[in-house]
Amino acid sequence: MTTDVRSLREFKMPDVGEGLTEAEILKWYVQVGDTVTDGQVVCEVETAKAAVELPIPFNGTVEALHFPEGATVDVGTSIIAVAVAGAAPAEAVPVPAAAPVAAAAAAAAAVEAEPARREPVLVGYGPRTGGGQRRARRTAAAVPAPAPVVAAPAPAPVAAAPVAPATGERPLAKPPVRKLAKDLGVDLSLVVPTGPDGIITREDVHAAAAPVPAPAASTVPVAPAVEAPVAAPAPVLGTGLDVRIPVKGVRKATAQAMVASAFTAPHVTEFVQVDVTRTMKLVRSLKESGELGAGVRVSPLLLVAKALLTAVRRYPEINAAWDEANQEIVVKGQVNLGIAAATPRGLIVPNIKNAGALTLPGLATALGELIDTARQGRTAPADMSGGSITITNVGVFGVDTGTPILNPGEAAILAFGAVRELPWVHKGRVVPRQVTTLALSFDHRLVDGELGSRVLADTAAILEHPKRLISWG
Repeated sequence: MTTDVRSLREFKMPDVGEGLTEAEILKWYVQVGDTVTDGQVVCEVETAKAAVELPIPFNGTVEALHFPEGATVDVGTSIIAVAVAGAAPAEAVPVPAAAPVAAAAAAAAAVEAEPARREPVLVGYGPRTGGGQRRARRTAAAVPAPAPVVAAPAPAPVAAAPVAPATGERPLAKPPVRKLAKDLGVDLSLVVPTGPDGIITREDVHAAAAPVPAPAASTVPVAPAVEAPVAAPAPVLGTGLDVRIPVKGVRKATAQAMVASAFTAPHVTEFVQVDVTRTMKLVRSLKESGELGAGVRVSPLLLVAKALLTAVRRYPEINAAWDEANQEIVVKGQVNLGIAAATPRGLIVPNIKNAGALTLPGLATALGELIDTARQGRTAPADMSGGSITITNVGVFGVDTGTPILNPGEAAILAFGAVRELPWVHKGRVVPRQVTTLALSFDHRLVDGELGSRVLADTAAILEHPKRLISWG
């Protein structure tokens, strides 16, 4: 009887960043029997930070999906089995084509038999290599059903089939970094890693892509979505029945963070009403002229952000964090401006790195990209870490103001309310003017009333007379 020798490879749930321990499978893009290729996105998962697409790191045929959509899986747990044609790699088990079920059981038994020989790897793909070569795993031979599976030692050590290109070891990188490299057309084998243990970072990929214009994201081939089994209809509100909504992923992380922030940092909130008529005129002028660049989104939020960044430049002590362990105030070296965004998966706060150094056109571009990415649910975990001060735009919901809770690790958050036409004393006369309310919450352990008041007053003064962006900038 002729057998097709294949090796069964298990793809484990990786740590997609920030030391997370679990992720929920949102959607499978493949099903059993599909052919997958190296770098192809096979599923989308949601962590406590964001939704992330996971690319498979090898070629083959899908043998099994170990978890359904909606399941929460621990990092390091295998989520998909793929049969790879050719010689068996060190961590794989030969699978006769005639007995896939028995072969899968044999593969699991072989993996359990030698826990000491495997080093769990949560970052990148494949075990890390030390000074020597990998040891070949003893293989198990499966007998076609209904005969029982009989384990037999391999007649001779078999060299591991390299997954990496022939030029060397497969480069180590997290799934979001691999996806970024694919989007930008960057060959990871040519990228010089700067991360710990030789891991390629997002910055490494951007540096490698800098000389060449990045291809549009829409040109990246994505595995077609496979029709999933129809889930039971969700309970409908207003029927008189209680509805229970599981709190997990982003919502769970946000709830925990807000509780920790509210009951750790002593919050103070100050308010100011400001005439933003001139700012609204400037917004309209910039939209009509297009002088910030073709396709660049111009909104009142853009000028509020620029006004706050200018105030922070004048009073950098507001851009700080409280170090509880060392009982120190840490004044941040750069301003990473967070923008609170409501998404279908909950509230997230991605931030614009080093926003204080951006020009108005650069800030407009970065803000537009941040908002678009958040709405699509594609915000990467790295984009939500390291924030130093935040803006929440409650005005888009028609709300005048609020008392926002600090984003954990930050000293201040500014709420931008709705812009309304109100009677206002202007040049000695009561006339209709466009007015908004700003609210600044700050951590009173490191920001006293004077500092918070000056930052809020400066932000309001710039919005009242936007020409101060030039004179104060």
